[in-house]
Amino acid sequence: MLLLAQIAGGFIKAAGNEPPLAGPYYLNISKETAAKGYAVKAFNGTINLILPKGILKDATGVEIKKIDEDMDLPWQLEKLSGIFQYEILNKATYDGKKPLLVEIKHDQDSDYYKQIYFFDKNFSSWRPLACKEIAVKKTVRCELTFNFANLAIFANPNVLVKGRASWYSYKKGDYAASPDFPKGSILRVYNLENNKHVDVEINDFGPERKLYPDRAVDLEKTAFKKIASLKQGTINIRIEPLKIKNGTERLFGISPAGAKYEPTVTAKAAVLLDEQSGEILWQKNSTSTLPLASLTKLAAIKVFLDTRPSLNQAVVYSVKDEEYNYEYVNKWESARLKLTDGETLTQEDLLYAALVGSANNAIETLVRSSGLARADFIKSMNETVANWGASSTRFIEPTGLAPENVSSALDYAIISKEVYTNPIIQKASIMPRYKFSSMNSKKKYSITNSDQLLHISSLNITGSKTGYLDEAGYCLMVRAADKKGRQVIAVTLGASSRERSFAETEELLKYGLKIIKQ
Repeated sequence: MLLLAQIAGGFIKAAGNEPPLAGPYYLNISKETAAKGYAVKAFNGTINLILPKGILKDATGVEIKKIDEDMDLPWQLEKLSGIFQYEILNKATYDGKKPLLVEIKHDQDSDYYKQIYFFDKNFSSWRPLACKEIAVKKTVRCELTFNFANLAIFANPNVLVKGRASWYSYKKGDYAASPDFPKGSILRVYNLENNKHVDVEINDFGPERKLYPDRAVDLEKTAFKKIASLKQGTINIRIEPLKIKNGTERLFGISPAGAKYEPTVTAKAAVLLDEQSGEILWQKNSTSTLPLASLTKLAAIKVFLDTRPSLNQAVVYSVKDEEYNYEYVNKWESARLKLTDGETLTQEDLLYAALVGSANNAIETLVRSSGLARADFIKSMNETVANWGASSTRFIEPTGLAPENVSSALDYAIISKEVYTNPIIQKASIMPRYKFSSMNSKKKYSITNSDQLLHISSLNITGSKTGYLDEAGYCLMVRAADKKGRQVIAVTLGASSRERSFAETEELLKYGLKIIKQ
């Protein structure tokens, strides 16, 4: 192993013992030495640049620096090492066809997944590299094909690789369930008590991080038995990823554009609001007026509840109610509760169908049963939100099917803040599923909430509403609380896909919860 000497008075030589910790470090490499391959050690071995045999075609200088100046750091990651810069000065000597290796050491304890990231100036972001953690040495190793890079180790709090594991019996084999790694990923799981390991494929989601914050994975019992007795129930484990299947646009919460110092949002408009103070924590085109689709329904339900209805009151369904929906969409395009004319159900069932399942006909039936004329109900919706300060919002019907129903991200955050003063709306909008039977026919109904974050996110979600129209794109409002009950509201309008809508809104919420914690 070659050690690097400091640049001093313009005289450069290879050092025969450990150089001082300060830098930068520089080494001249001859063509003959390059052909043999070697490893370069700098900053007391904190960073090693490993150049395999024959990877360099000619002589070159190599420089390694520790970056002391301030750099924008990714908000969602934890920096575990210093930032190092290496450069192969003769660009013609390395063509990038074969990878070189970099090892960086750190001295911090972290149970989260660690990777070396490089800073991409084109996107002003940090991008992860394929890495292997050598846990006993607190070292991360990666391959890369650059002549120059700024590098650092970051830990991702979205991915737990050291914790506990339990077992389950389902689809027997060397399988595991993970709330962090995508299905199809291959993990090596070590029992920390005896150092036995088993390689497993992720084929299911779980355990829920909200309920089991220290559980990294759960093992199918066939795999669990290879490293521990089933009688133990749970064991302390460490995970080494062998293959990570990237089946989603964002892997481990990181945008394809990389990890930045602020959220990455491609939706047409977005806002992040501190509910308690009213402070805007982040925004993009937050005052632009756009269609809001089914987000309309929260305002409609609030107006309905302001009429002080008896929710256990029976309502006879009329197919005429849903005919209002077909003024804007074809019958097969409308989210609806498949009721027959004359079917009887409670106002509560209709309310939950409207908020959990976004049923458009349920909204119209509630409007009819409110005691207000339909035109007066819509007028009340507009007057109510205007009184709250939502000056850019306009409703022409109560479901959101009309693209003429418009608002801004900021307006809708204001609306959400007011709407969630009602505990019924709080409860209904975050219910993952709702089941009921009609009163006369006893027909059973089961409704699933379309907000995937309610099913998979580790956040404490306290409010939610999805929306979609061709003209509106994918719209989403989610409200979440920290451990002290402090709430943030995120609104995204006009996302290009449902997946992006969920991912970007969740990123905003996590960003907001981190800010209000500081």
